[in-house]
Amino acid sequence: MKKIALIYWPKKGNVEKTAHKISDLLGPGSTDVFTISEVEADNLAVYDFLILGGSTIGADNWEDVHTTKWYSFFDVLKKLDLSGKTAAIFGLGNQILYPEHFVDGMAIIRDELVAAGAKITGTWPIEGYEHSDSKSVEGDHFIGLALDDDQQPELSDERISKWVAMLKAEFGL
Repeated sequence: MKKIALIYWPKKGNVEKTAHKISDLLGPGSTDVFTISEVEADNLAVYDFLILGGSTIGADNWEDVHTTKWYSFFDVLKKLDLSGKTAAIFGLGNQILYPEHFVDGMAIIRDELVAAGAKITGTWPIEGYEHSDSKSVEGDHFIGLALDDDQQPELSDERISKWVAMLKAEFGL
């Protein structure tokens, strides 16, 4: 059986709820769910697939990434070889309050995963969002699943379901 590690931060809130929804949809026993404080990054080699998720709480939260819990995780990630691993990313943000930085955090996570050798999958269409800019957009897609539980909570469950179905196909599950 293929193993998936789902790693998220921050704890207690929409990101955590989303992580558990994704895990539930992937199926029982297929996914180990961790906060970035709980995961032993050195043990990521045992997983076939990685899913990472976080929130973008204003640009200043990610501009000085060295002061966040992500920094410690990224510091360990820099020492790993994730070649041959496939990773997907989800991000939560508020496209109305932060229209110029909507889900920017996904790009930072992606850059760290790619630097460690991981292949990124799970792009998501930008249609239906009202942001003006995002570092997580390439062409007409986000680099991962973008959610706005503040402005579009009624769309999140459907978006999560479709994204997980897509990941299952891409992961060969």
